[in-house]
Amino acid sequence: MNPWLWAVGVNTLLAGLAYFSRVKLLTPLGILHSWALGVLVWGGLGEQGYAVIFFYFVVGSLVTRVGFARKAAQGIAEARDGARGPANVWGSAAVAAVCTLGYILNPHPLWLMGYVSSLATKLSDTTASEIGKAYGQTTYLITTLRPVPAGTEGAVSLEGTLAGVGAGLVLAALGAGLALVPWSAIPFVVLAATLATTAESLIGATLQQAGYLSNEAVNVLNTALGALLGAGLFWLLG
Repeated sequence: MNPWLWAVGVNTLLAGLAYFSRVKLLTPLGILHSWALGVLVWGGLGEQGYAVIFFYFVVGSLVTRVGFARKAAQGIAEARDGARGPANVWGSAAVAAVCTLGYILNPHPLWLMGYVSSLATKLSDTTASEIGKAYGQTTYLITTLRPVPAGTEGAVSLEGTLAGVGAGLVLAALGAGLALVPWSAIPFVVLAATLATTAESLIGATLQQAGYLSNEAVNVLNTALGALLGAGLFWLLG
């Protein structure tokens, strides 16, 4: 069967399940936008590419709910009980979508490196933030290294940082296991995700905290940097 027909069929089924599910991981508009993203990824990268972004979405959603009651009590939990809307969908995956379109137009392996690296970066960032807010013993502002309350833009913690690196490693290994990238690319993906997540904290502590950038804009910059670093490092050193 044509991969685009599979893409429409599978994503329509999943969209229906998401809409009627008691656990709301997406808003209704979020479901629609995720459907469009899912069709693009499956149609362009096949089930392997889809499996990677689906893994990011599921794990990212679960991590958001870790320690949710505690984070909600402190006022630092995600809005709408963690349900993602269109801005969240594209803030996290616009770069992955661009890499997919790039691969459709010119099937070069660097597009796949960018794709996997962008999603590893976002999962690393999400995991570091959510685990840090839930379990970080001490959080520090990355620009001054002074202790700040959990949930402060630009705050980092040892627990969150280690969890973020681990999440990036798992997604990189998944990408390699599905033959989207070679196994030798894993260190480059993890390094790119870690560097981009650190840069995201710096941007959060400066431009975002000053009100110059929205959270979604920072996410796009974060994943774009991860994609560029991953592809660039692999091209230079791989």
